Amino acid sequence: MNKLLKKITAPNGGVFTGEGTNTYFLGENDITLIDPGPNIPEHIENIYSEADGKIKRIFVTHTHTDHSPAALPISKELKIPMYGRLVDGKSEWEDETFKPDVVLNHGDHISTDEYSIEVIHTPGHASNHLCFYIKDFKCLLTGDHIMDGSTVVIGPPDGSMQAYLDSLELLKNYDIDYFAPGHGNYMQEPSKTIDSIVRHRLTRESKVLRCVGKNNKSNLDELLLLVYDDVPEVLHPIAKYSLEAHLIKLIEDGKVICLENNYSLS
Repeated sequence: MNKLLKKITAPNGGVFTGEGTNTYFLGENDITLIDPGPNIPEHIENIYSEADGKIKRIFVTHTHTDHSPAALPISKELKIPMYGRLVDGKSEWEDETFKPDVVLNHGDHISTDEYSIEVIHTPGHASNHLCFYIKDFKCLLTGDHIMDGSTVVIGPPDGSMQAYLDSLELLKNYDIDYFAPGHGNYMQEPSKTIDSIVRHRLTRESKVLRCVGKNNKSNLDELLLLVYDDVPEVLHPIAKYSLEAHLIKLIEDGKVICLENNYSLS
């Protein structure tokens, strides 16, 4: 790890967030605050204490309610700009308080005397999801694109399984030593991690296809029990989002059809 990058974790642990959302501080005297997290007073006070008045800008990887709501109050209090982008459509997890002062696009570079940040647009988990590449020490801040210890939820219509897989492949073009994820611990062996995630998703997709073939004209809830029979039922409401994303991809690939909310092989 590098001394220019520090993190604290918000007290918002749960099924979706693990131990909580990671908030990162990049820099020593010219700090970029990345993913300030939920608008929890205790967490915001911890941010102020850690940064000691040196935050110059706020970056958000995406605008789900566990990552960006603290951005607006901090921006107003410190009179600093917010950087990010908005979703293409609607999302049930959307933080509607976030309106970027600066819209970030793929390939943008922001530099200080201490470091530089390259913006990588990585849609999939969310249409506006961004990763931040710190080339100076080969670190990628991954937000919810890659998480430690859990599978990323892909929730249509804003989430897209095909876009997610494409975004994972995109990361192979960058020289990365480790990931700094939005949830969990720092992650080593980035190439192996990406390959493992892709393999897991494609294995699950194959299972979806088999289950659709064996259970012709099944609806989403019926397929959920079959495709995720290896996942605790308490997690099925979350898995249902990703199942729908898999089915949408298979329809787009011409392998599955959906008539009256029932799925069959094409």
